[in-house]
Amino acid sequence: MPNYRKISDQIEELTIDNPKTVPDLKWVNIVNAGKKEVDYLRRNYKFDLQHLKAASASVSFQRPMIFHGNGYICLILHFPCQLNETITSSEIDFFIGHGFLISAHNNNLTTLSRFFNTGKKSPDSLLSYSLESSAVLLYEIIGNLIEDTHQLLDGISLKINEIEELIFSGKQKEAVMEILTLRRGIINIRRIIQNHKNIFQQLAVMESAVVDKESIKKYYNGLVDQSKRIWETLDNQKEIVEVLYNTNESLLNNQMTDIMKTLTIFSVIVFPLTLLAAIFGMNVDPMPLVRLPFGFWWIISLMLLGALGLLLIFKKKRWL
Repeated sequence: MPNYRKISDQIEELTIDNPKTVPDLKWVNIVNAGKKEVDYLRRNYKFDLQHLKAASASVSFQRPMIFHGNGYICLILHFPCQLNETITSSEIDFFIGHGFLISAHNNNLTTLSRFFNTGKKSPDSLLSYSLESSAVLLYEIIGNLIEDTHQLLDGISLKINEIEELIFSGKQKEAVMEILTLRRGIINIRRIIQNHKNIFQQLAVMESAVVDKESIKKYYNGLVDQSKRIWETLDNQKEIVEVLYNTNESLLNNQMTDIMKTLTIFSVIVFPLTLLAAIFGMNVDPMPLVRLPFGFWWIISLMLLGALGLLLIFKKKRWL
């Protein structure tokens, strides 16, 4: 059974102890690392000071990076997470060496916290339990984070279907904001994971004291393939959203054209009526029809005939 130790509110330590293998594997998980947590790492591990700064929650990097230290690897990765309908980037920092793995992240990465709890409750379900390799544990953690990204993409696919229904049910105005939000989410995910493939390829040549190179290469090449599939899915979703956006714009433009057409026809019909009213309203004498019996109704009839004539012209030219 693994040994679990809660060092502080932010630091948890899990020792993965498989009686059939030696030595043990230690996983230290740090959430929202501050000065005290960085000091803990400095006291217990001989990490470079610049690499230790990366573990602080107050320091963030805009791109993934990998550093090789003295007997360890410092790895900075970003993964998408959804907060209040918005997809944002969440950073996770790793320190990997023979027999240990340290992960530092914020509260947004609930997937990593769930996986850590799985390690506490069911250690034999982990591949790293049978091998006790930090390289394999890192592979499992990243695999879970990638699976969480797949779930985000599934949610985007469902949202695309909902937007399509909105567009073709005559709710184009409601669909505009939904499309823009979706486009923003896809762009954010593409920006976050665009360099994952290169990082995984570098990790594929990582050496392990307990696992052969070919196995490590196989594991991380699998992550490379998954990152490629995610990118391909994002490309397809991006194209579909662009098509939906163009379709929605076309329908909105058609609606606007119909409105302008109606207003134009109305203004053209009203124009001769206004002209006749202005003419017969002139204070001149004599004025035709004005002083005749039923002159008012003659003038109204003349106006209506003019309007009816214009309507017949529009109908003949198929403008109505």
